[in-house]
Amino acid sequence: MADLPILLRPWDGPLGAPPFAQVRPEDFPSAFDTAMAWHRAEIAAIADQSAAPDFDNTIAALERSGEALARVRRLFWALSSAQATSEIRAIEADISARLSAHSTRIGHDERLAARIAAVHAGRHDAGLNEAQIRLVETTHAGFLRGGSMLEPEQKARFADIDAHLAAIAVQFGHNVMAATGGWILDLCADDLAGLPPALCAAAAGRAAASGAPGRYHFTLDRTDYESVLTFSARRDLRERMWRAFTDRCDGDAHDNWPLIAETLALRRERATLLGYADYAHYALEDSMAKTPGAAHALLLQLWEPGKRRAAEEAAELQALIDREGGGFALAPWDWRYYAEMVRQSRYALDGAAVARHLRLDAVRQAAFDTAAKLYGLRFIRRADIPGYHPDVWAWEVRDDRDVPVGLLFTDYLARPEKHGGAWMGSLRVQESMDGEVRPIVYLVANFAAAPPPDAAATRLSIDEARTLFHEFGHALHGLLSRVTYPSQSGTAVARDFVEFPSKFMENWIVSREVMSGFGVPDALIAAIHEAEAYGQGFATVELISCALVDLAAHRTPEAAADPRAFVAAELDRLDMPREIGLRHCFPCFTHIFDGGYASAYYSYAWSEALDADAFEAFVESGDLFDMGLAHRFRQEILERGDSRDPMASFRAFRDRDPDPNALMRARHLLSA
Repeated sequence: MADLPILLRPWDGPLGAPPFAQVRPEDFPSAFDTAMAWHRAEIAAIADQSAAPDFDNTIAALERSGEALARVRRLFWALSSAQATSEIRAIEADISARLSAHSTRIGHDERLAARIAAVHAGRHDAGLNEAQIRLVETTHAGFLRGGSMLEPEQKARFADIDAHLAAIAVQFGHNVMAATGGWILDLCADDLAGLPPALCAAAAGRAAASGAPGRYHFTLDRTDYESVLTFSARRDLRERMWRAFTDRCDGDAHDNWPLIAETLALRRERATLLGYADYAHYALEDSMAKTPGAAHALLLQLWEPGKRRAAEEAAELQALIDREGGGFALAPWDWRYYAEMVRQSRYALDGAAVARHLRLDAVRQAAFDTAAKLYGLRFIRRADIPGYHPDVWAWEVRDDRDVPVGLLFTDYLARPEKHGGAWMGSLRVQESMDGEVRPIVYLVANFAAAPPPDAAATRLSIDEARTLFHEFGHALHGLLSRVTYPSQSGTAVARDFVEFPSKFMENWIVSREVMSGFGVPDALIAAIHEAEAYGQGFATVELISCALVDLAAHRTPEAAADPRAFVAAELDRLDMPREIGLRHCFPCFTHIFDGGYASAYYSYAWSEALDADAFEAFVESGDLFDMGLAHRFRQEILERGDSRDPMASFRAFRDRDPDPNALMRARHLLSA
């Protein structure tokens, strides 16, 4: 192995860490060429064998194939999302196209598809266990959904569509990065009224680093965006920030509307090639919801109550504006600012005061401590394991028996090379086909850093602290996986189930037990809890509107003809409150146009319904750190991955189906 290029060698760093320090972007194209050639040879060996198809020589063999390609691919996508240098961006579209063509070629191999179909036909008579039967079924379904049964001309068109969609997704993401990174709100000290000192210090640090000492540079990263809208006393600056954020890639030099039109049309064409009514029916077939109708029904359950509560909130905010003699109608750039005033006056909840206690390093440690109390885990800093950037820290994860569980990388500070948002990814997944393989996962966020050298002192808002806990929930899902087959590992579950463990983890950050550990005074903790019900109309409308428009766009043929007009008309049809803008405007909605959430943004609400019900079990027990319940959650939810139907996993934890009213209770909407 020593004579192989570094990207093709098995990782031999501590705990199997990848060789980040030796990775060069220019080495990726040749590494992908070789790894794909090896994978094609492995696939040919499976498809060409003379032995009758069975689970071991076909399904399990497929699971073992492509190991080198998986390593190179995961490493590349980690860098292209979190450390997208110009060298990485220059090759990303080509790499994406090659991977798309490679995947399609395998999916259209008739010999391989025939073997899989044969194993599928006899799966119930082959002595297979539950996980093996599920793997056969999902593998077979994946080949059908990948076009394996299409006619030759249809396969050719299918391959063209997939290649084009891959290229469009890359360009969409690059446009959002460019539009986000290319805008600065340049302020002087006189413009900072109301803004928290920690936020201003971070903005001053950015300005100084760019050669403008004495100025303050605010960006379109969500930290700055939401903080300016929440705290700035200057309405004109709030409007500038809101318009810049929501207008990204909307008719400018990075216009994404043409890409959206192409994407919607191509997705629909691909779905109809496979016999589906539309893309939404295709996308949701392997979800918990199963159909767009079921997803839509959940969203509507929340939509009207959410709007009613939002109307009450809007009336109160308008009254506050009028009492102050504002002389203007409530607008989207006003909502957070006046809602913060209500929280301070009614609940004595000062968001800036809370943030002063929420140092990044303390919140990260609180997440680790929560996992220790629930699951017996320890997180040990490994300064000897380099990441892909100096901001990236490595953590060895061990259980309560001091047995290694896996490796975690954390990457929390905003950088120009990062895509926006926050996410978890896997560099290596847990599996035990041929001996235990421990997972390697990474967490990424975009928190605005405090000035050097004390970046760990970065202050987080309550919402940002929730985000850290949310992504940490994904990490636990990957780290605590205990399955045999890599395709069933950790977060490789239905899209509307994958957010369940992450939403579930959010509950602990606002608990009295965790908040008191930051030194938050009891009165402020009480204010946080008392204010939980306030603003749920706004939050619900923000979330559900995006999900409803996403579903509609992927169900309606006319959406592709003029997506801008379609979105506007759909919002009118829904009677979208004008004082609340879409949380994700379509031209920068990376979840659905550069991610895996197309037709599935509803999954945040679906997963939240599961989370609300599951967390009630801990509330009912009287102990948020009930280790018996935590062990059960770990065993039935986190460890199972996709080795069984996700509803079966939920029932195994809760001993019943989900309570349809749990989410309404959690969002305080039952009386709305």
